[in-house]
Amino acid sequence: MPVRSAGFDELSSHTAYRLWALRSEVFVVEQAAAYLDLDGRDVEAGTRHLWVEADGLPVATLRVLDDGDVWRIGRVATASAQRGRGLAAGLVRAALAECVGRPVVLDAQSYLTDWYAGFGFVVHGAEYVDEDGIPHTPMRLDIVAAPEVRQATDF
Repeated sequence: MPVRSAGFDELSSHTAYRLWALRSEVFVVEQAAAYLDLDGRDVEAGTRHLWVEADGLPVATLRVLDDGDVWRIGRVATASAQRGRGLAAGLVRAALAECVGRPVVLDAQSYLTDWYAGFGFVVHGAEYVDEDGIPHTPMRLDIVAAPEVRQATDF
């Protein structure tokens, strides 16, 4: 499935709604993490939304934030019925191809640190537990050109 990429102003209202509904389905409902997903960062000029569709609907997504000196990958979510098909891995590879010129950081759910390591990320800070009790680990990938991304498998 092809990866789509757009800034907020390029998203149709239907696509934006479906992306945020998918994130809510995964994080708020499945993981019981009652937090404000719509944090204002989705609409920033430097933010990129990446997703893949099945039958015209987003089934996997992530966003890339422009944090000035680094790119930040976050909100990586795949619909439960679509997991194990490599969609998240394809999204991360596509995101890394867009993240040129600066390091890339993310806060991985700790059980996924080995998966992100498959793309070249390394632990870059102490594990912490977020407000919903989910352990996270800061990770970093220092790239300055289009990366030679290793082929991590999907989780």
